[in-house]
Amino acid sequence: MHDIVIRGGTIVDGTGKPSFTGDLAIDGDRITQVGGTAGPGRREVDAAGRLVTPGWVDVHTHYDGQATWDPVLAPSSWNGVTTILFGNCGVGFAPVRKRDHQGLIDLMEGVEDIPGIALAEGLKWDWESFPEYLDALERLPRTIDIAAQVAHHPLRVYVMGDRAIRREMATAEDIAEMSRLTEEALKAGAFGFTTSRTDQHKTPDGDLVPGRYAEHEELIGIGRALGRAGRGAFGMLSDFEDEAADRLDEHHRPREQAPALVPADRPLLRPRPLAPADGRRPRRRAEGLPMSAQVAGRPVGLILGLTTSLNPFALREAYAETATLSPAAQLARLRDPAVRAAVLAEEASPG
Repeated sequence: MHDIVIRGGTIVDGTGKPSFTGDLAIDGDRITQVGGTAGPGRREVDAAGRLVTPGWVDVHTHYDGQATWDPVLAPSSWNGVTTILFGNCGVGFAPVRKRDHQGLIDLMEGVEDIPGIALAEGLKWDWESFPEYLDALERLPRTIDIAAQVAHHPLRVYVMGDRAIRREMATAEDIAEMSRLTEEALKAGAFGFTTSRTDQHKTPDGDLVPGRYAEHEELIGIGRALGRAGRGAFGMLSDFEDEAADRLDEHHRPREQAPALVPADRPLLRPRPLAPADGRRPRRRAEGLPMSAQVAGRPVGLILGLTTSLNPFALREAYAETATLSPAAQLARLRDPAVRAAVLAEEASPG
């Protein structure tokens, strides 16, 4: 007698072979049969006409806040995701001091368009350190599995305060403390560390995120924490300004950083919307650098609107004044034919 039998579904097992019809049996916490006809089950699910597949592991989400109050984590759990990883893009909510609660909410809203009012109402803030944040996550029952990463921006603000927000250079003492806290978080269960090196990530006021221009020494110091802990990946989101050279600006040279960032051969992950066409990443691996590209399985999508951080007119100077108005005032202004003509006549502004 099996604990659960999923009966008569169309099985796509993830190996690449064609789909087939059969049963899937579960005993305890293990899948014990895939295909064929299973014996009776204490619980049976009729899956005729439905797909039976492995669950999706979504390695790039921003459930950092929602995961502290929502056990279901919709819509991911509705769509076959069984494990989510958050703390991406260098944004998150731990470690944190009380005075910085609203600032981290604003940062998440600016970078990821998650409504600040939802975060303000949902976050209990019953943690300060990253291990305490993991404890808070552990207290809630779960529909799907979760994993958290240490985010650079809250870590930097926690250690450096307003100097981090002003994007000042970290001192040796600052770097040592960020490294210590990262190691502490990894040993408590964090899955890695992430940072953002892109000009696309800004606060609601339009300022660049705290870690955007962090020096190499800061990233290397934090990266050494992964080596000491012997676990975790170093995630680095960036703008690709010179794809041919695989080099960016003076503040971001991943090829040179990789060996020092991950002294214990911890992987350096670089999210990309598309796979490189000329094999640069495999060559980096051949050179002995533990660099991997995280490539999306589908094109990146954006939500555009008058109340989001991006819309088709956001980079036009004629729209700048309109962007500061309330939604109702924006609509009223955009009904003016002269304003519409002025906005549509412009190209995107470098400023």
